Amino acid sequence: MEVTQLRCIKCGRTHEPTTDVLTCSDRACGGLLDVEYDYRSIARTVDRDALSASSDRTMWRYGVFLPLGPDSRRPGLQVGGTPLYRTRHLGRALGLDDLWVKDEGLNPTASLKDRASAVAVTRAFEGSFATVACASTGNAASSLAGYAASARLRCVIFVPSRAPEGKVAQLLIFGATVISVEGSYEQTFTLSEKAIEEHGWYNRNAAINPYLIEGKKTVAFELAEQLGWTVPDWVAVSVGDGCTIAGIYKGFRDLVQVGWLDRIPRLLGVQAEGCAPVVRALGTGRLEPADEDTLADSIAVGKPRNPDKAIHAVRASHGTMVTVSDDEIFEAMRLLGRYAGIFGEPAGVTGLAGVRRAFKGGLIASGERIISIMTGNGLKDIASGTRAVAPPARIPPEYEALEGVLRAAGIGRD
Repeated sequence: MEVTQLRCIKCGRTHEPTTDVLTCSDRACGGLLDVEYDYRSIARTVDRDALSASSDRTMWRYGVFLPLGPDSRRPGLQVGGTPLYRTRHLGRALGLDDLWVKDEGLNPTASLKDRASAVAVTRAFEGSFATVACASTGNAASSLAGYAASARLRCVIFVPSRAPEGKVAQLLIFGATVISVEGSYEQTFTLSEKAIEEHGWYNRNAAINPYLIEGKKTVAFELAEQLGWTVPDWVAVSVGDGCTIAGIYKGFRDLVQVGWLDRIPRLLGVQAEGCAPVVRALGTGRLEPADEDTLADSIAVGKPRNPDKAIHAVRASHGTMVTVSDDEIFEAMRLLGRYAGIFGEPAGVTGLAGVRRAFKGGLIASGERIISIMTGNGLKDIASGTRAVAPPARIPPEYEALEGVLRAAGIGRD
């Protein structure tokens, strides 16, 4: 393992990389930690071309960049190796010449969060934990529950009562103990923290656990490799707590540190207008709690725990952030489905909605190479998918009625 230390992003204090250290040991600081590596050793150990020739298509191919021992016990589910599509038809519909979509909905539990949960369960094994737990608006929860089930670990999940039924169903199918909290995500998170500390469970809350960003950063490694180790102009992604965009930045920064890339792409962070505390903090320098008023439940985080890393990622990459309305999110769901054949949940397509908004606002040029990360599959939230589209045509079993529907839709003989 090439990890050298953990460093507080607030006060700079360093810590040994042990399983039980998650935040700065200075109680007056309590800052988040960043995992640091011996990049010179990694550069000597791993060759980029040899890595590309590996038959392992999962995220474990990047093990030297992860905070895990080489012989660590890993969960049985595969994670990573998700497709990157050049979506020409979608790009033309939006006025963009070089638009790509990374479909993270094809991970085992159908979201990008699987990358973090795979690391969490492995770290739990290393620390001899029997139970893993987290608070989540849905995807992190179902992801952890799935990986815990595959590893035969007990799993306790805290979700706000507004969590979509599809995600809660996943949790129950995976055998997790599910606590549905009649309150906000902030209240749910606080309750989970107290329970985790009291019972000594492994804490999978990505907002404070520094190791989980390390799993998420592997999506950046895959993007770079799938693009032939070239750097796109923009990478767009939805933002809730801020962990995912921070992980993407960390991944590209790692590749620059070992000399495999010459720069980091500009990052576009996107939040829903009804819950945009990180966007506001980027502009004002102050984080203030926000309402959780958006259909994009996975990013409805009124009091994010990782805004500092998210804002740093945007600024250090010379990127920006935008907000989008729920109507724009619905439109992004329809566009992604009709022009690319990809079904994304609301939070999953919020990055694409942000690309559209940024292009219209002159922040992105039509000829730039843009990657939109689709973070979660639409089957997780069928209710929102149904709201995004018109109902199907209902007719009696008569051919004349069928012909009327086809004429209205402009469909005739080929």
